[in-house]
Amino acid sequence: MLLKSILIGLIGVFCILDSRLLGRLNFERPLIVSTLVGIVLGDVQKGLIVGASLELISLGLVNIGAAAPPDMNMGSIIATSFAILSNSNAQTALTIAIPIAILGQMLGILTRTILSNMTHRADYLIEKGEFEKACRIHIVWGTVLYSLMYFIPIFLAIYFGADLVKSIVDVIPAWLTNGLTLASKILPAYGFALLLNIMLSTKMLPFLIIGFFVTAYSNLSVTGIAIFACAFAFILAEFKFKENEKPVDSLNSFH
Repeated sequence: MLLKSILIGLIGVFCILDSRLLGRLNFERPLIVSTLVGIVLGDVQKGLIVGASLELISLGLVNIGAAAPPDMNMGSIIATSFAILSNSNAQTALTIAIPIAILGQMLGILTRTILSNMTHRADYLIEKGEFEKACRIHIVWGTVLYSLMYFIPIFLAIYFGADLVKSIVDVIPAWLTNGLTLASKILPAYGFALLLNIMLSTKMLPFLIIGFFVTAYSNLSVTGIAIFACAFAFILAEFKFKENEKPVDSLNSFH
C-alpha cells in the first residue's frame, strides 16, 4: 500500500503540473486522471467508469482569472482509488469526491495566497538585479508548493483511508471555511479586473457593454449567449473582410 500511495501521489503531482509547468495536455481532467489511477491499481475499467461520472460533474467548473473552483482533479484521484481499493461502485465514489474536491479548493486558495506574496518578493529581487533568485521563486518554489499541495493529501488519503480526509474537512472551523469562501468569490472578480486591464480598449468597450446587457436582461443561458456572440462575431468578420477585399480587387483591375 505504501508503494501504491506514493505512485498515486506522484500522479497527482504530474496532473497538477500539467497546466502550470508542462503545458496543457488535459491530464488533469477527471476522465484521464481516473484512468491513470486505474492503471496503477490494476482496474482500468472501474477507473474509466468513475472518471466518466466525475467528468460530467466537472464540465461546468471553469477556472476564470484567479478563481479556485472545487478541485475535481484531487477529488477524482482519491475517489477513484477509494472505489477500486474498497470494490465500491461509481455512485459511492461520487459521495467521496465532493468533500475532497472542496478540501482541494481550500488548499488551492491557500496556495495561491502564498504564491501571491512570493510574487512581491520576486519583484523585489528583480529590482535588485538578482534574477536567478527571482526565477527560482517562480520555477522552483511554485512547483514545490503545488506538488506538496497534491502529494500530501493524496498520499495520506490512500495510505490511511479516505475517511481521514473527510474527518479533516469536518474539523475545519467555520470561520476559516467562510473566509476561504469569501476569498474564492473575490478572486474571480480580481481575475476579471486583471484581464480587462490588459485587454480593454476604446474599440473593445462597446462589445463589453453589449455583452453585459445581453447577459443581464436577455435571460439566455450561457450556451445561448455563446451562440449569439459567435454569430455576432461572424457577421462583423464578414463585413470587415469584404471591406478589406475591395481595395485589393480594385488594385488588381487597375493592373
